[in-house]
Amino acid sequence: MEVIRIHHPLDARQLPEDPVVLAMGFFDGVHRGHQAVIKRAKALARVQGVKLAVLTYDHHPALVYRPLTADDQKYLSTPERKLRQLERLGVDRVFLVNYTGEFAAQTPQEFVDHYLVAFHTTTAVAGFDHTYGPKDIATMARLPEYAQGRFQVETVPEETATQDKISSTRIRQAMKAGQIDTVNDLLGYTYRTTGVVVHGEARGRTIGFPTANVLTPTNEWQPGIGIYTARLKVGAIWYPGMVSVGRNVTFGDDRPITVEMNLLDFHGNLYGEPVEVEWHHRLRGEVKFTGADALVEQLKKDEVATRAYFTALAAHE
Repeated sequence: MEVIRIHHPLDARQLPEDPVVLAMGFFDGVHRGHQAVIKRAKALARVQGVKLAVLTYDHHPALVYRPLTADDQKYLSTPERKLRQLERLGVDRVFLVNYTGEFAAQTPQEFVDHYLVAFHTTTAVAGFDHTYGPKDIATMARLPEYAQGRFQVETVPEETATQDKISSTRIRQAMKAGQIDTVNDLLGYTYRTTGVVVHGEARGRTIGFPTANVLTPTNEWQPGIGIYTARLKVGAIWYPGMVSVGRNVTFGDDRPITVEMNLLDFHGNLYGEPVEVEWHHRLRGEVKFTGADALVEQLKKDEVATRAYFTALAAHE
């Protein structure tokens, strides 16, 4: 997949001259709604015999319009992961635009003239609620007006789950609540994060449940506090286990949130390993137990549930 990184104003000399069907969107998470847009664009590209391209951005557009909140600085898919997801969906070319104040200051007509036409777009495809400027005038309904017959416009209707719109905002809300099963359903795949294994308090080792403490990037969404089944990727190997996102409240108050994973049947030194966590299923919320013995009894139950989960998963694969 070809990635063309663009800073406004666009230098047309960096653009290939072949025509494309262009899917447009920020595509954070590349969820089922995004996938429907790309799938439609891919079908049109195949019929027209041209390449499938995507126009997307390198960071949240919110950065340009207002002071950043903590949520604005986190992504369901970082730019690197988003590119990998787009490649898996069969995208041939990505126009990755640096979203700046000067870029945002364009009128809808200027955006179409300077970018969509310059990309040699045959058909522009986006979701029904996609905007490319002020929300009242830069709508998909008005895009044919700005296109002036130079390319076609295809609007993809909303994807829904249980009668609700699938959106990155809805997924983030479910993520905060620890509803990873809902997150995975809306994404259409099993959510992953990255990190590196670091030293913790080593308390898990003393109670028979040693954990890999995963230091997580600040720019990736993590599931909310709770206990989950998950897999940890070390090198090329995935190891199943159970992971706690929480404050270890059994051992004190006002503790920092940590991500600690107990791997099933694993023995080895993971310190310093870059890892991926694949989040599968929520087992329960965090509980403050009366002491270590009560915690161990619950962890044994969690282990049974985790083994049962992955046994059932393997039977269906």
